[in-house]
Amino acid sequence: MNSQFVPGMDYRGLVAEYGSPLLVLDQAAVRHQYRSLQAALPGVTLHYALKPLPHMGVVETLKAEGACFDLATNGEVDLMRDAQIDPNDCIHTHPIKRDSDIRHALEFGCNVFVFDNPVELHKFVAYRHQARLLLRVSFPNPETKVDLSKKFGCTPDRVLPLLREAQALGIDVIGLSFHVGSQVPNARRHVEAIEACNGLLRQAEAEGMPLQVLDIGGGFPVDYSGATFDIGTFCAPIRAALANTPEGIRLLAEPGRFISAPAMTSISSVMGKAERFGRTWYYLDDGLYGSYSGQLFDHIDYPKSAPYAKGERQASVLAGPTCDSIDVIADEIMLPELDVGDLVIGGMMGAYTWASATEFNFFRRANILVIDSDASALKAVA
Repeated sequence: MNSQFVPGMDYRGLVAEYGSPLLVLDQAAVRHQYRSLQAALPGVTLHYALKPLPHMGVVETLKAEGACFDLATNGEVDLMRDAQIDPNDCIHTHPIKRDSDIRHALEFGCNVFVFDNPVELHKFVAYRHQARLLLRVSFPNPETKVDLSKKFGCTPDRVLPLLREAQALGIDVIGLSFHVGSQVPNARRHVEAIEACNGLLRQAEAEGMPLQVLDIGGGFPVDYSGATFDIGTFCAPIRAALANTPEGIRLLAEPGRFISAPAMTSISSVMGKAERFGRTWYYLDDGLYGSYSGQLFDHIDYPKSAPYAKGERQASVLAGPTCDSIDVIADEIMLPELDVGDLVIGGMMGAYTWASATEFNFFRRANILVIDSDASALKAVA
């Protein structure tokens, strides 16, 4: 279900009932994406990374599937508590934490954390009888636009010294983790990181510091162009590399975008139009400060269409509603002529959209309508 838009959706009817702008979250897409990745990575426990879309509609769907969760903030801890998620199904993966963050997670019952440097390690001295740690390793990836190893992770040569230091402090480090970046174009860096970690796991075992977990992070991509994408084929090299992981190592992953991106569609309305510099500008009631925020923060160009408009297409501009000139969604987009009230649909808008939207200029964030296209049911507006 890597389609850009929900088939047969009556966008006009939804706007008439629920207003605009509106985001439609399809639980069927969440379910399909989770099952597809689960099949592509057999034997790997999937912890959904809440960051791209921390919405109860996603959490409830994944809870019903038996999924686990990856959280990183107090707000995400609270979401897990509200959803009555078993804390044993959660890992806390932010490498940098305040003492109050650690205590908040422990009070919930989540006791697996990530660290990547000595300062963070020493924060757990007071909690060494409660917390278990994963050591995050850095594997920079210039092929991805969001290289998460730039900000987090220790270099591989620092792994054994940090494990020795943890052992001396009486802190239980149970495994290694990494994240090769967001929306990676191929699995090459996953494979290189797994192979490097396999070696480190064996070295740690030889030094009397046996580990039990390898967390391979996220980065599993989606295709925003609408082309057919096979996650099973993408993950084939990863499966091969994991087959060489030392016996007894428990495998985890942290998919975020792959689960949530195809699950949400944006519906916005034309507020006004004007002729400027030889082109027609259409001003929408959602924009870069709202649901299209991912175009700035996530470097994604979402597929956009005006499904009800007819006529010859011409170069046009789609602008957001705020009083800021940077708030332009698309320049030189080919569209038929639109009228005030016409709809523009954005596809694949589940990841890093609503989650990073603001209410700048006091334009409120789009409401989310939860549906289940498998059951043809509307669930809730939140």
